Amino acid sequence: AYISRNDYMAYLKENNIKYEYVDKNRLDKMVGGVHQGIVLDIFDYSYYTFDDIEGDFIVMLDHLTDPHNFGAIIRTCESKGIKTIIIPKDRSVLVNDTVYKTSEGAIDNVKIVMVTNLINTINKLKEMNYFVYCADMDGEDYRKVSYANKKVLVIGNEGLGISSGVKKNSDVVVGIPMKGKINSLNASVSAGILIYRMDD
Repeated sequence: AYISRNDYMAYLKENNIKYEYVDKNRLDKMVGGVHQGIVLDIFDYSYYTFDDIEGDFIVMLDHLTDPHNFGAIIRTCESKGIKTIIIPKDRSVLVNDTVYKTSEGAIDNVKIVMVTNLINTINKLKEMNYFVYCADMDGEDYRKVSYANKKVLVIGNEGLGISSGVKKNSDVVVGIPMKGKINSLNASVSAGILIYRMDD
């Protein structure tokens, strides 16, 4: 929905948020990209821990690196009511301005949990009766799988896919059949297809 400038200004005033009028060139330099005439300076994201995990459906990202994919996955999770996304501490995309923007505000309703080791985290989740599915091209047709009530979906790195250790420690490997000449989908598209199928 369109939000007018007057609505923005009223919100800022009602919530005692300091603001400053500047010219477009300054905004361009601040964000280094496209904006819509307003830029917010906010605190760095505060990640959640394993103890904060919530919900019967969790999404885990295995060293995803593209912030646009991350933001889109957050948005899909929020739309489906998924409360928790797990990411590794190292060699992974972090929450940044691109993730915020791509998520379209959904990040405020989803917990991003940062962990040191994905395999250890998977094993802890199994002890809590979660069933772990990882997405891979060679997996079983996702439409033919019966999904558990408590589940984790692991989405792999854009280029490398699921790491071998994560794949080995997952319960089921699921795949999306391809009919075209291109044999893989964008990570966020794959996540969207699987999330909506797994939570039917």
